[in-house]
This record gives sequence, structure tokens and C-alpha cells, in this order.
Amino acid sequence: MSDQVKGDTSHTEVSRRTFLKGVGTILVTSAAAPAVLAADKVAQLEKLAADDQEHVQGPGAVPISLRVNGKNLKLNVEPRVTLLDALRNYSGLTGAKEVCDRATCGACTVLVDGRPMYSCSMLAIEAQGREITTIEGLSSGRALTDVQKAFVECDALMCGYCTPGFVMSVTALLKKNPHPTADEVRTACSGNLCRCGTQPRILKAALQAAGVATADRSEVIRYA
Repeated sequence: MSDQVKGDTSHTEVSRRTFLKGVGTILVTSAAAPAVLAADKVAQLEKLAADDQEHVQGPGAVPISLRVNGKNLKLNVEPRVTLLDALRNYSGLTGAKEVCDRATCGACTVLVDGRPMYSCSMLAIEAQGREITTIEGLSSGRALTDVQKAFVECDALMCGYCTPGFVMSVTALLKKNPHPTADEVRTACSGNLCRCGTQPRILKAALQAAGVATADRSEVIRYA
């Protein structure tokens, strides 16, 4: 009986030692995989760092070229200088106002590739290759645009600090949507703040510039 058992090869027996060897091989391979992935990741990061090092600028002033109001503007500024600072303090374009300097009030709004942008939150060096328009570039000479005329006629300005930003936002809106509704004007100007409280007149000026009729809600009080 015992001879028959020893000679039976119809099935394969796995010894304890063979099983442990197989498990050990799997564990070693699994442990090595993250290490290989980590090494690849390190190599990628080192390559990115080398590429970035080739493009590092600063901390001192570096030459930049801006396209402002249709003209090329050559400046030497530190990379940390904002577009607002570059416009006001390096090129004499003081139309955009510095008020909050935290991208909350909209007084520094300019157009970048036709879109209103907070110039206080954009680096000048990042604005290279973009088409920048300030309020000085809206009109030629002493002639005013329809938006500027409407602001004057509707008395849509008080202290005047927020006015350039509102004019730029309304100008961008009317280029995209020539006949907006009152709600669309409010949405377009939602990033601008007037601390003097003249938003109703700004709304009226925007609609007047767009040729949209508005009801006159002014009230005349007569005293006997």
C-alpha cells in the first residue's frame, strides 16, 4: 500500500518551504514597486527643477515688454511688481487706481485681451504678450467714448476713484453685449465697488451708453 502512495504522481504536493519562498518573492517584488515609482518621481521633479532654473528671473529688476494701449512699453521692473504698479509708477498711466490692493474693489480694473482684470492681482511680467487697455487708451485726444460721456451726463461719479474701473467694466460689457439688461449690467459691475453709493447712476449711465431706455425715478419736491 505504501509503495502505491509513493509512486502516485497524479497531483503535486507543495512543501512548507516552497510556499514560504513564493510568498517571500511576492512581498519583495511588491515592496520594490513603490521604490521604483518614487525614483521615477524624483527624476521627474529634478528635471522640472532644472527646466525652471533656466527660466528663473530676479530678484533684481529685469527687462519686460508690455503692449499697452496699442503701444509697446519697455520697462525694467522686479518680477514681484504688479501690473498696476508698473502702470502707475513706472509708466505714468495713473488712470487705474490703487485703492484696496487686494482685488476686492475693482478700482484698478484694466482690459487684458478685452477682458476686465484686476491689475493689482496680476504681475507685470505675466502680462507680457497680452493686449492691455487702460482708461487712457479708450479715447483719442480729448474726445470721450459713449460710456465716458454717459457717466458725465448721468453724474455717475462722486469722488472719482472707482470711476475708471466702472468705465472699463461697462466698456467690456458693451463690446460683448451691446444692449444689456439692467441685471446684466449689475452682474458685469459686480466686481466693482463704489463707496460713495452712486451705483444707481452708474447703472443708468451704462444703459444710456447702450441706448437702452430707462425710466426716470427722480422725484421733485416742491416747497410752497
